[in-house]
Amino acid sequence: MFVDQVQVEVQAGKGGDGMVAFRREKFVPFGGPAGGDGGHGGSIILYVDEGLRTLMDFRYQRHFKASAGGNGQGKQMYGRAAEDRRIAVPAGTTVTDADTGEVLGDLTEPGQTLVVAKGGRGGRGNMHFVSPKNTAPEISENGEPGEHRFIKLELKVLADVGLVGFPSVGKSTLLSVVTQAKPKIAAYQFTTLVPNLGMVQLDDGTDFVMADLPGLIEGASQGVGLGIQFLRHVERTRVLL
Repeated sequence: MFVDQVQVEVQAGKGGDGMVAFRREKFVPFGGPAGGDGGHGGSIILYVDEGLRTLMDFRYQRHFKASAGGNGQGKQMYGRAAEDRRIAVPAGTTVTDADTGEVLGDLTEPGQTLVVAKGGRGGRGNMHFVSPKNTAPEISENGEPGEHRFIKLELKVLADVGLVGFPSVGKSTLLSVVTQAKPKIAAYQFTTLVPNLGMVQLDDGTDFVMADLPGLIEGASQGVGLGIQFLRHVERTRVLL
């Protein structure tokens, strides 16, 4: 199934709490403050996976949460920093904040990453609050909460050549002849309901990507036929045929 629009919820991890602790040594029963800091919470990071072609993996999983950082310990020991949660998306994915409409990023290059929810900072332990007036502070900081938001993912197919035209004029047939793609071909309109991609191999060893797009008919701008939803996929296409 070809899925090109989804909305997901992301929750970064909370930072670990700072620790209130004091040195306890054999001949120093009341040592100075030694509470460590909490670890940072994990972030939610999107990255481009060249092997993906649709957003179908998000069809059944719409909620992503990263782990919290570990709490600080005595003896000035820091809490464990949580691992980031990495989520794969196909090249051509635009990321938008679902509540504000702000475009957070446009992921088009292999390996490109985008932090969509930042993990919370770990709280400071009491070793940071010592002062001439308070040599044994019994205060520490709680870890900060991780960012939480709803984001929209919209896929715009990356292709060098896009085939655009009326239904049943041979776009899918052309794609099947010049590439190894196997689009559905039949003698009725709107056989192609989603974009089909194929790689064209030239004699000189070069290649390019060709996309077969759903048919466009008169009145599509008013919602006739398949409407204009699929036209987002021509935005990044270098040549339209």
